[in-house]
Amino acid sequence: MPEIPVFNHDAVLAAIPPEEAIERVRHAFVEYASGEWTMPPKVYLDAYPAGDFRAMPAKGAGLAILKWITSFPGNAGSGLPAVMGVICVSSAADGELMALVDARAITALRTGAVAAVAAQELGPEDATTVGIVGCGFNGAWSARCLAAAEFGPGVCFDVEPEAAGSLAGELGWEAGSREEALACDVVTCVTPGEEPVVRRADLHPRLHLNMLGADGPGKAEAEIDAVAQCRLFCDEWRQASHGGELTGAVEAGVVTRDQVTDLGAVLTGAAAGRESADDITLFDSTGLAIQDLALCLALLEAHRAGTVKAQSVRI
Repeated sequence: MPEIPVFNHDAVLAAIPPEEAIERVRHAFVEYASGEWTMPPKVYLDAYPAGDFRAMPAKGAGLAILKWITSFPGNAGSGLPAVMGVICVSSAADGELMALVDARAITALRTGAVAAVAAQELGPEDATTVGIVGCGFNGAWSARCLAAAEFGPGVCFDVEPEAAGSLAGELGWEAGSREEALACDVVTCVTPGEEPVVRRADLHPRLHLNMLGADGPGKAEAEIDAVAQCRLFCDEWRQASHGGELTGAVEAGVVTRDQVTDLGAVLTGAAAGRESADDITLFDSTGLAIQDLALCLALLEAHRAGTVKAQSVRI
């Protein structure tokens, strides 16, 4: 087998600026909604009580990928990231292994990009202020992508004040309270999802919520009563209803399939997004392999153009 390019964390982030990530992720939703790209359901491998592994395949634009990634929330105590893994990129034409890619960097970048896409499509037309609840690795990239999409100024909140202050300083935003962050036009929550950070009393007209932290069974960032008061959107119904922010409301019988619109349907014009300025909208993002595929495609194009270098390995 020939040498295989290997793209580490820094190479990924150097190759794909936030503005390009946003457009690539937007394109991925359109391709998937149009039936051009395919994506089997995400597979969870439980490693209770420490965390879980996820296997995420997708195919499109001549590529097939398999993302193998972790979610081990307690890893910070041992100095390890909660999210680690690799993406195998193959040719869909003949199966040739074309690249190995750091999954953590791709995940952070596409998580931020989808927050920006959802805010552009579902937030109020004249939205300016942005709240970030949870300023860890993925939260920081969500803020960077929202800033790249010209949202802001922003308010950053985290239970660790240093994290909020560092991110706010980087972007020229402010560190503030949970309440101040939630008072903004567009609010992105990127917490572990172990307990709600959005309550019904926090909702206000014009609010758009990006809920990014509930990415597996048993997780939630909003109270069920709060979810039920919003116009609801998701990245993919099967994942959102079984392991996303919507799961608790679905299981409680207060939200059904016909109350939730896929973001891809909005992007292709098949369904309406926000219908009035005073709507309260909520987007449940569980993370899709098509988003990872879109960024891997961008990465390989950058490599062929010579704008990013890779290491290599022979298997």
